[in-house]
Amino acid sequence: MPASSNHGPAFGTQFTPHMIVQRYAGGRWAPAEVVPYGPFTLEPSAAVFHYAQELFEGFKCYRQPDGALSLFRPDRNFARLNRSAARMCMPAIDEKQALADVLELLRADRASAPAAPHTLYLRPCMFATDPVIRVKPADTYLYFVVVCVVGEYFSGDDARGVRLRTETEYTRAANGGTGAAKCGGNYAASLAAQGRASKEGFDQVVWLDGKEHRHIEEMGGMNIMFVIDGVLTTPSLDSGTILPGVTRESLLRLAEHKGLRTSERPVAADELGAAFAAGKLTEAFACGTAAVITPIRELVHRGTTVFRNDGSAPGPVTTDLQRTLTDIQFGRISDPFGWRLAVG
Repeated sequence: MPASSNHGPAFGTQFTPHMIVQRYAGGRWAPAEVVPYGPFTLEPSAAVFHYAQELFEGFKCYRQPDGALSLFRPDRNFARLNRSAARMCMPAIDEKQALADVLELLRADRASAPAAPHTLYLRPCMFATDPVIRVKPADTYLYFVVVCVVGEYFSGDDARGVRLRTETEYTRAANGGTGAAKCGGNYAASLAAQGRASKEGFDQVVWLDGKEHRHIEEMGGMNIMFVIDGVLTTPSLDSGTILPGVTRESLLRLAEHKGLRTSERPVAADELGAAFAAGKLTEAFACGTAAVITPIRELVHRGTTVFRNDGSAPGPVTTDLQRTLTDIQFGRISDPFGWRLAVG
C-alpha cells in the first residue's frame, strides 16, 4: 500500500512548482519549456483518450550530504523511454536535450528537494493529442515532466516486507505485446488482479507468464529477485514480456561487483517451492525506482507458500544490496560505476 504521512508525503501527491512541457507537430519537436505546474486543455477527441497512445518513465533525484542534488542513471530511463516510444509508434525524443531540460527544471525547483531518506521523483510522460477518432498513429504529441516529493512507497509494520501471491487468472503481458514498454495500459490492466489480491490479505500480486501461468515475471510494477542456493536469480528478459528495470540492472551489476553470483533465467513458481522446501531459496525481494528494494516476507502460489521469511528482518543479501545501493544514490559512499549525475 502507498506510504502514509508518517513516512513522508503519500507517494505521488505532492508536486513541485514547475514542470516541463514540449509539443510535437509537423514531424518535429518544438523546444521544451519550463512552466508553472498546472492542468492541460485537451479536446474530447484527443487520441490518447480513445486509443491509449501513451507512455511514461520514472527516476529519482537525491539530496547529497553536502546539500547538492544528484540524479541516478537518468540516461538509462531516457533510453528506455525511446524504446517504449518505438513500440507505441510515437516519436523519439532527443535524450541529451531531454536530460538538459530536466536539469534546468530541477535547478528551478531546487528548494523543493527534501533531505534523505525522502527524494524527488521525476515522471516524464508522452501522449497523443490528435483531435481525430481514427485508429492510426497520431501526428501530434505532448511530452511533459512533473516532479513530486516522495517518501516510502510501501508502508507497514513488518520489517520482513510484503506478502504476495501469484496471479493465475489474469495476465500482465504476452509474447509480442507491450510488456517491455512502459505504457499506462499495462498498469490499468493490472488493477483488477491487484484489487482482488488486496481483499484476500495480500499486498500485491506476482505476475506469471501469459501462456502457461508457470513462470515468474514481475511483482506488480516492479522486477523480482530471489537468492537460490547462494545465487541472485531473476527472470530473464528474453521473452519481451518483462519491463527491463534500471534498478534491476543496477542490482545485478552491484551484486557481481561484490562477488555474488547472478543468474538471469526462467524461474518457475514450482521451482521456488521445491527450492524453499530444500532450504535453498533463502531470500526474495522486488526492486524498482519507486520502492528501490522491497523485501518479500511470503509468496503464495496456488494456495501453497513457496517462500516465507521466518526471521525478524530481511536476509543478509537483501539488506546489503539495499544499503549499498541507497548509499550510492544518496552520496554516502563513493560511486564506482559513475551512476550519479550532479544537477549542478
